[in-house]
Amino acid sequence: MNYPHPILAREGWPFIGLALGAAVLASVLDSALAWLLWPIAIFVVQFFRDPPRVVAGGPNSVVSSADGRVIVVAETEDPWLNRRALKVSVFMNVFNVHSNRIPTTSEVVGKWYVAGSFLNAALDKASEHNERCALHLRTPTGQDITCVQIAGLVARRILNYANVGDRFNPGERYGFIRFGSRVDFYLPLSAKVKVSIGEKVYASSTVIAELD
Repeated sequence: MNYPHPILAREGWPFIGLALGAAVLASVLDSALAWLLWPIAIFVVQFFRDPPRVVAGGPNSVVSSADGRVIVVAETEDPWLNRRALKVSVFMNVFNVHSNRIPTTSEVVGKWYVAGSFLNAALDKASEHNERCALHLRTPTGQDITCVQIAGLVARRILNYANVGDRFNPGERYGFIRFGSRVDFYLPLSAKVKVSIGEKVYASSTVIAELD
């Protein structure tokens, strides 16, 4: 299932309209506030940009669901599927594109939402304490991947449009997180991780792992 979208994410239209409207009004009224409102409007527009992406890799590739920086690569416990897994975490700052995309050809077999805190998403404990929404994805070959959207210090809204039973191709858009956040991936232990801590990744365009 695909969710068509323009260059600017539809989730941002109300915010963009409000910010630009306020800046234009201040300029028309020759208010000194225009000097403050125009930079805010520019920031809001850049935050909600949502450019098309080329999907990298092949049929066994897992691509990043988000733009950002890799902050975790480790073997750990997958709290959603109660298994040992390889965890890869991508931190998104307020200057990254925040549109989220499906990492591989898969069917949604589980979905969980947990209300929580709004700690700095770069902290390890954000995976356990922050507001989050997890998808259990199963590939055509039976591989299980958990993909978790996590709200951050400023983010107050996770948007997730996927539902159990939906089938996706890699790179298809499934959600958005407003104003700073993180995505955690829990991969099979047999997966070969292709990224390292500190590396910049891009949604759909960066392969983070290869499944066996």
